This record gives sequence, C-alpha cells and structure tokens, in this order.
Amino acid sequence: MADIREGAPEPLGVTATGLTGAAVVLLRGCWHNKMSWPVRSHGYSYQVCTGCGIKRLFNEKAFCAYGPYRYDLNGLIAWDRAHQREIYPQEERPAS
Repeated sequence: MADIREGAPEPLGVTATGLTGAAVVLLRGCWHNKMSWPVRSHGYSYQVCTGCGIKRLFNEKAFCAYGPYRYDLNGLIAWDRAHQREIYPQEERPAS
C-alpha cells in the first residue's frame, strides 16, 4: 500500500489520471453538465452553465432546453426568432 505522508510523491497512476483529465478539459472544454435553474429576461427563458457561463434557451411549457449554446443572449434570441416556426409551429412565442 502506498505511504501517504506530507511531501511523499503521489503514485504514478494518480498523476497520469489527473494529467489525462486536464488534457481532456483543455481540448474539449466545458461539458455543460451543471446548468442553472431557468432565468427569465427579455421575454425569454434560458439556462446558464455554472462551469463556463454559456447560455441556452429554455422552453417553460415543455420544461426542456433547446437550441444552440451561446454566450450572447441577444444572439440566442435572434436565433430563436429565425427558427421559431420550424421548432414550434403551433406555439406562440412572446412578443418582444
């Protein structure tokens, strides 16, 4: 069993696992696993990733997120307006 004392070197497996995990995060970025509760602004609901701050629109009626991930809320609203008839043909979107 490895001796865990202050100043003792870490086992090679733990170091390799940590370096591999760090490389995946650097190459892939955030996985957006932890999203906030829906926030409402400008007549739209959206969620924010608590890891990196990226936003995604949220449908309160269906209680699910939809559309692309973007940092700019105005860009998400513009995307939604351009695609609203394709995604929700019978649902009325709020007028802004």
